[in-house]
Amino acid sequence: MDLRKRVVEAYGQESGRGSQARLAKRFGVSPAWVCGLLRRYRQTGDYGPLRTKRGRKAVFVGRRREQLEALVARQPDATLAELRDRTGATCSLAAICKTLQRWGYRRKKRRSGPLSKIAQMSSGSENGGG
Repeated sequence: MDLRKRVVEAYGQESGRGSQARLAKRFGVSPAWVCGLLRRYRQTGDYGPLRTKRGRKAVFVGRRREQLEALVARQPDATLAELRDRTGATCSLAAICKTLQRWGYRRKKRRSGPLSKIAQMSSGSENGGG
């Protein structure tokens, strides 16, 4: 039987008169854990394991996601800052970049013109400088 269930049942058998500290000692857990478990059981009727709530909430969901996808489709060369401004999102540029990468978009540098030819510069001593 699950430890949480045993603690709740033991507490119920004592009709709520038992000490949480005594239950904690009996089951080899901390009094704070027993207190939290019983509080959650009284409030929700559930003593199962807590669901983890890790990470940040996604910024681009629902309407805002559709808006970002439409902007990228319309203007694929828009900068991340432009996309953030146009969607009204309050997140970092890195968050937008990671979101687009997660959706399968990749950055591709395109040359807008031919490579420039740079002549080798002369040293200052040839011109008498020094």
